[in-house]
Amino acid sequence: GDCSRPPEVPNALLTMGDVSSFPEGTTVTYKCKEGFVKVPGKADSVVCLNNAWSELAEFCNRSCDVPTRLLFASLKTSFTKQNYFPEGSIVEYDCRPGYRKDHSLSGKLTCLQNFKWSKPDEFCKRKSCPNPGDLRNGRVSIPTDILYGASISFSCNEGYRLVGVTSSYCSLVDDSVVWSDPLPECQEIFCPEPPEVNNGFILDLRDTYVYQQAIKYRCNEGFTLIGESSIYCTVKGDQGEWSGPPPECKG
Repeated sequence: GDCSRPPEVPNALLTMGDVSSFPEGTTVTYKCKEGFVKVPGKADSVVCLNNAWSELAEFCNRSCDVPTRLLFASLKTSFTKQNYFPEGSIVEYDCRPGYRKDHSLSGKLTCLQNFKWSKPDEFCKRKSCPNPGDLRNGRVSIPTDILYGASISFSCNEGYRLVGVTSSYCSLVDDSVVWSDPLPECQEIFCPEPPEVNNGFILDLRDTYVYQQAIKYRCNEGFTLIGESSIYCTVKGDQGEWSGPPPECKG
């Protein structure tokens, strides 16, 4: 004989389409209504045996969604395969690489009465890179901080050229945070040999000339100096050049 229509199950719907007859041995499966989740390990189907349906206990329950994805922490693996989180469920997190645990805060979330997860504290803090130190004849600019993900930039004082990188990032290597690049160098810029003048000479000849160093010209006896008597070493881009042309000595 056939069974009558399958029984109603709380918080569940039949998935049989428009079947109207249920001969001996028919199996009918239910699925949970929206907002409900199947309790793991509980049966979700009934079978027609001897004109009657087999027993089916309530198997759909309210559950929190999959736990909140956090930027600074990942769900412990024991919870990642789970999709049923009844009220009162507690899940735990591990800090992501580049972050360290703040032990004064709880690393757990609870499924509350309204089936929302409790608000997470920021229980993992970004790790700090070592102090970058000082850049000789230049400066290190730290716009925010020196924590994981931050960047710093480098510049040289006037009269020096930067050799190396202009910025460095606090990045992850294995489980430590380190600067992506070493500090650059600030090298002193020199001017080329100063131009000579006919019928004149330079008063303070040196082996090298650095930024803002000046030289003075004099004319030989009987000649008159026309133009600027001194020029100085300036910097254009990262090259040294003289501030202007030398004077002339006219007879």
